[in-house]
Parts: sequence; C-alpha cells; structure tokens
Amino acid sequence: MSDARVLRKQIGNFLEDFVPGQVFRHKGGKTLTEGLFTTFTEFSMTTNPLAKNARYARAYGFDGLVCPPGLVMLVAFSQTVEDVSENARANLEYIDMRFGTPVYIGDTIEVETRVLEVTASKSNPKLGVVHVQSTARKNLGSRDESVVLTWQRKVQVWKRDEQAELHTGKVEPESIACELWLPAHQPTRDYKALAHLSNADTYFEDFQPGTRIEHSRGRTMTSEHIHLTAILDNTSQVHCNQFMIDLDPKQYVGGELIIFGGIPFVLCLGLSCPNVGDNALGDLVYRTGRHTAPLFAGDTVFAATEILGKRDLAGRDDVGVVETRLHGHKFVRAKDGDEADPNAPQGWKKVRIFELDRDVVVKRRSHYA
Repeated sequence: MSDARVLRKQIGNFLEDFVPGQVFRHKGGKTLTEGLFTTFTEFSMTTNPLAKNARYARAYGFDGLVCPPGLVMLVAFSQTVEDVSENARANLEYIDMRFGTPVYIGDTIEVETRVLEVTASKSNPKLGVVHVQSTARKNLGSRDESVVLTWQRKVQVWKRDEQAELHTGKVEPESIACELWLPAHQPTRDYKALAHLSNADTYFEDFQPGTRIEHSRGRTMTSEHIHLTAILDNTSQVHCNQFMIDLDPKQYVGGELIIFGGIPFVLCLGLSCPNVGDNALGDLVYRTGRHTAPLFAGDTVFAATEILGKRDLAGRDDVGVVETRLHGHKFVRAKDGDEADPNAPQGWKKVRIFELDRDVVVKRRSHYA
C-alpha cells in the first residue's frame, strides 16, 4: 500500500480564508430533541419552570416546554464553529445577541454567518481577528419559520501560512429583524394558582438597581465537557484533542483542553437562575459578553449578578426589563509569594472567567402572583 493515494484534509478556515462580505450557510442544522433539551437544561441547573413544567409553560401561552436562551445560543453557536472558529485560539466577544421566537422540543435550527471584518494582530503575525454576524432560524420552509437568535462575535483565529496576505476590510452588519416573542397577558387566567412553582422573591418589583447578588451554588466541571461539546456538534480541536495540544503546548492556553466557552456561559446563566431568572418570560438581549479567563476540567464555576437598572417594556404593563451584568468566576490555589486575595478563602485567588450584560424580561408580581 506504499503507493496508495493519501489525502490529508484540513477542516475549517484559517485567517487568510476569510473575506469581508462572505456568507457561510452552515452545514447540518440541529433538531432540538428531548434528550438534548433535558441534558443541557438539567446540566446548567436552570430553575425557571417554563423549561421544567409543561403545564406551567402552556398556562402562560407557550406551546410547551420553552428552550432556555442559553441552550438556544449553544445550539446555534456550535453550528458556526466548523466554518468560523475550528482553527481559533480564543473567542473574544459576543455583541448584540438578540432573541426572537421561542424554541420548543422538535424545532430545527439552521444558521448562516456573514463575515464583517478581518484584521491582523499587531503583536503576533500568526494571529488575527475575524468579526462575524450570525443568524439562527427555526423550521425553515414551514409556516412557523422565524428568527430565533441573531448575534455578532469576534474570534481570534490562527493563520495557516504566517506569510499569507489577508483580505482585510470591513462591511456593515445587516439589519436583522429579531424581536422577543412574548405570550399575551390574559387577565382571565388564574396565574396566581401557579405562583408556588417559581421563587417568590424574583419578580420585577424585587430587583433594586445597585444590588449585587452573589449566587450560592457552584458547579465543578470534569471531563464531561468533552461529551457535552460533542453532542452539540462543536468540533473545535482545542476542546477535544489533547494530543494536538501536547505536540505544541506553548501555542495553546494552559497547555490543556479548554472547556468550550458556551459551557461556562450557560452555567453562569443557570447558577443565577434561582435569584434572577426564575420569573423571567425571556431574555431580551445580551449587549456584550466576553470570556476573561479559560476554564479547565477540575475548575468550579460560580456566578454573581449586578442589577444595573430597570425599565418598562413598551406595550406591556405586566412585565418589565431588568438590566443586569452577569459575572462568572472560579478559584485557583495561590502560589508562594502571591498577595492575599480579600475576595477568596485563605490560600486561594478569585479569577474572573466571564462577563455578560443581559436584559431580562421579568413578570410583575402585581399581575402574576
């Protein structure tokens, strides 16, 4: 077999392959099965009964169990990986992530992405940044075809050839109609009969700007992250190929597998849910978000939420918008010579791993309890 034809195929795009204005219609798509829904809803520790109790969800005017916004993001985001970030070093920022129609078990999500900008790194000739805009739609070709999510992100991508010229430049993002769908408030419905199914202190009236809520629960990540990433069809090698990292550990952050950023993203949302999202009807927009440090197997995720402001939602007197900043952090053991960290137990340091500016649509107690 020495004269056999050998093909060494490279999957995914490198920095020099991206062209501003280029559009990717991503492969595959993804149908929300009951198994996928349950796996991630339970893993992320979501408590909102819209995602747990079909009777509750239907009583509020939804068709059935409602897919949490973090899971919608995970399913949509993962479809972009092969084309956009298969050969990335890091995901830098989420921008203007807006939610549209609800997603239910059985819905199929398909995504397309437009390249907005390509820029070279000023400090590393092997790297640069790709800025993209992605839009996820459900049930294309059917009567309920609709936009479920649109967002921008910036990702740091490796070059295949350090000497290659880039297609630098910039195009403006498209205007994508994506407004959060909310069920109408029905005064004749007995919502109060269901009030015991959610926390009593997480209505719009309970939130005060200037408050910081330290969420009590934590979640330790193990090698399960490889399985969770795989069932989302996320193929980025930095999350699953330790041999590749071992060949050149200095090129990769930490020299070990990095947990897919969508996992701490949904964990922080879930850990905050009992105190912030238990009486939410939906997430309106994530204005900006970023990962500030990597997460590895063995790390434990914790979260906190700042209440930045409150406002009315036009046309709805039964709900309001709570403006928040969600923080994720972990603790690492201090090294000899490190200064004591007043925000951590003795011998430990607190490390920020995630930050997200999040506007949440929350029920008013006056109408629902």
